[in-house]
Amino acid sequence: MVWLHLLGAGLFTTQVVGQSLSLNQVLEQSVRQYPFLKSKQAEVSSAERRVQASQTERLPIMQLQHQYNYATSNSLNGSFFPSEAVTISTSGGVRPVAISQASFGSFTSASIEWRAITFGRIKASVNVAKAELQRSQVDYENEIFQHQVRTIDAYLLLLINQKLVQIQQSNLDRAQTFKRVVDSGVRSGMRAGVDSALATAEAVRARLLLLESQQREQVQRLRLSELAGQLQSGMQVDSMRFYTSLPNGTFLSDSLSPRNPTLRLFQSQITLSAARSLATQRSGMPVISLVGVGNARGSGFSNQGDVFLNNQINGLGYQVGNYLFGLVARWNLTNLLRAHQDYRADQFQVERSRQLFNTQRLQITRQYQEAETQYQVALEQARQAPIQLRAARQAYNQAKSRYESGLTDLPTLLQSVVTLNRAEVDGYVAISNVWRFLLLKSAAEGDLSVFMNQVN
Repeated sequence: MVWLHLLGAGLFTTQVVGQSLSLNQVLEQSVRQYPFLKSKQAEVSSAERRVQASQTERLPIMQLQHQYNYATSNSLNGSFFPSEAVTISTSGGVRPVAISQASFGSFTSASIEWRAITFGRIKASVNVAKAELQRSQVDYENEIFQHQVRTIDAYLLLLINQKLVQIQQSNLDRAQTFKRVVDSGVRSGMRAGVDSALATAEAVRARLLLLESQQREQVQRLRLSELAGQLQSGMQVDSMRFYTSLPNGTFLSDSLSPRNPTLRLFQSQITLSAARSLATQRSGMPVISLVGVGNARGSGFSNQGDVFLNNQINGLGYQVGNYLFGLVARWNLTNLLRAHQDYRADQFQVERSRQLFNTQRLQITRQYQEAETQYQVALEQARQAPIQLRAARQAYNQAKSRYESGLTDLPTLLQSVVTLNRAEVDGYVAISNVWRFLLLKSAAEGDLSVFMNQVN
């Protein structure tokens, strides 16, 4: 997984000054408003309903049916329409002559079946639904965690780009001031004309650097506002203490946090695969049910002698009824063979999930160790950056004095300007990298409190 992002390209748009948001405010807004997180929350709600639906399998199956029909009765004792197909009785005798005349009939029934003994089939099915719910919840929590990491990183990138705009603005002011001095010297004949051209080129270069930094700042501002759930071209953020102090303390850990959301997600997939495997195995088991059925029917036909038609209206009322109670055992032996093969296939899925977990754990452990190394290097760079800046500023001041005294040429002074600008940029970038690598460490460990405790 990737927690750190590269800046994309975009068009600069004018900023709108607004209220500065702290990191905590941006995080709260992003979790509350980002649409993809809402979709994950909907998945959790859906999984909760599936658990409730699976638990209804423990209830008895109850079916009610009532109908009126109009049908013939050639060699039949009646026709009726059950749940999903026409069931035709064939117990009547065969008449010598087929009669096409029809009559009314009625039929009603009520049945109940309670699967009293399922040998763990229903329980396994419910456990699958619960495992899916757990996975959805962990997936939602992991997505929140990853989104918070992306949001914090975008926040830090916006801060550094704001600083770079300030640096390049100062660099442009310095270049324009210097250009005015050089142009004045050229007009008075004290400087060569080439100095004016070089000063103009440096001023233009400084303006281009400013425009580029402004473009990157606005692109990053839009990126952060997108993660916050609402595009805002004028979004302003508070620099807090990110550029006034460095993180303190050591953050070494012998092992990853057991609360690591990513590892918990992969662990939940193992649990889900195992639950599905058990449900597949149980699907081949028999079912023992208690059943009860009651029915009543009426017919406009007569079974007495040669009388074929009775009063047709009688067919609309009930004339006879029956009931049934029983104990039913069903075992699909062919399904047992299929379930056995499906179970073996599911076992390989469990092993697959287990190895994916091991792979992810290995990657995160490597990322954590890399982040620790990068953090220590960035911390040392941030400590060295002020030394570089002081030396660059001293070199610039000396070169400026020597140029004004006529002891050095303009290219030497311009080189000191470039060195000073690079040192100013490097200083803020080094500080930003310290915080970003600390964020990377926190993300790899799976505990953002490591980072947030240093900020608050």
